[in-house]
Amino acid sequence: MTQFLYIADPMCSWCYGFGPELLALLATMPEARIDIVLGGLRAYNKDVMDDEKRAMILEHWQHVEEASGLPFTRNGMAQPNFIYDTEPACRAVVAARILDDELPGKSLLVVFHAIQHAFYAEGKDVTDLQVLAQVASAALNLAADTDSFDAQSFYETLSAPATMTETAHDFEQVQRWGISGFPALLLVKPDGLHMIAAGYTKTANLITALSQVQAAE
Repeated sequence: MTQFLYIADPMCSWCYGFGPELLALLATMPEARIDIVLGGLRAYNKDVMDDEKRAMILEHWQHVEEASGLPFTRNGMAQPNFIYDTEPACRAVVAARILDDELPGKSLLVVFHAIQHAFYAEGKDVTDLQVLAQVASAALNLAADTDSFDAQSFYETLSAPATMTETAHDFEQVQRWGISGFPALLLVKPDGLHMIAAGYTKTANLITALSQVQAAE
């Protein structure tokens, strides 16, 4: 079985742009397994966003919008005193993983992408735990084909110290691998991890890179 590790952060704009390219790759490989490891792009940031930082980030968003064609709204970080802390959004993906530990990675991507869509396309503040609980619990129900998850119980798991700890463990693992840029897509092989994509990559290039790594076996 082909196994991937997807290193990403829901509040990374290039990860948002990469989503359709990754899904297109996975559509050609129905047997493939993918596991998400949360990167923590700006985890634990405490600084209120100033106009200069906002302008810089919006310029990045413009590049992603042009490259990917995905919808963007600028409202997600428009509120006063916004702090661009990506840890809560990462933690929401971990909470979903904890609540349904048998959920395949491809299904967990539904939650990951729902948080991205809420932030980038709908302009929701996904640094707010209540907002995250609503978005992620609805996506988890969709991914698991159930109606057993509600926002309040999700919020409780999202707020739990154990969930915070597991999220930090993801960040630490990514650091141990020496990965500092997202998205990153790795192929798991018996001899170790092999980089398929470092940054936004079109599906055709993903397929080419994957073929080259597999041909080297």
